[in-house]
Amino acid sequence: MFTLNCKGRLIKIEEPVVMGILNTTPDSFHAASRTKSVDDAIEKAKQMLDAGATILDIGAQSTRPGSENLGADTELERIIPVIEAISKAFPEAIISVDTFIAKVAKAAVMAGASIVNDISGGLFDENMLTTVAELKTPFICMHVRGNANTMHQITPSSNCTLEVLDYFIERIAACNKAGIVDIIVDPGFGFGKSMDENFQLLKNLQVFTQLKKPILLGVSRKSMIYKTLNGTAENALNGSTVLHTIGLLNGASILRVHDVKEAREAIILTQQL
Repeated sequence: MFTLNCKGRLIKIEEPVVMGILNTTPDSFHAASRTKSVDDAIEKAKQMLDAGATILDIGAQSTRPGSENLGADTELERIIPVIEAISKAFPEAIISVDTFIAKVAKAAVMAGASIVNDISGGLFDENMLTTVAELKTPFICMHVRGNANTMHQITPSSNCTLEVLDYFIERIAACNKAGIVDIIVDPGFGFGKSMDENFQLLKNLQVFTQLKKPILLGVSRKSMIYKTLNGTAENALNGSTVLHTIGLLNGASILRVHDVKEAREAIILTQQL
């Protein structure tokens, strides 16, 4: 069991939970996750919460391969109205802001978010860790190679699992030094890793339980699924459910997904084991 202090609200993770993905970007790799307006975002949020999502992860910067780095001002313009509206419509919802910019993280938390999800683990913005510590929110620390421009370049290592484990040991120490209390680890599936490395990480996911931190699994509809199956992101739901099940059996605590209902079903069934 893990507990997360979300701006004074204690969230208990006694069994795996679902994080629903909401994107305020026009170019996210899975079109169905994109929101066209604030009203559309509210409707999608309602559907996810009704389907069993515990957390809503809202992002304004696409991190798919080839995406453009927008900068803080564009992120803020896109994301703050959505967070404010969802927070007002669903005051009990736990909102996570998906950003690697400290300025955006701070504004989002002020607007109603209570978790910061940073794909760079605090490495792309030197102010991120101290900002999150001051905000007193949980921090999702993802493994990434390179910088914002090179993170999707595939540079395989001799032992990806060991590389990611060592990375988390260093990043957790840095987070603790900055004053961050609650840390969630995300192996970063699809970020600069070969297909074999992605599956190696999934197979070895249990290794990361020794960190004594919740493990976030972010494989929903990603290329490791649809390229293996010779399909597309749009028809990768079944494959996503298969990998979610494997992840749950190997220690995942949070499933970051596009399809909440199916992920909740995977959790319920694996819990019965």
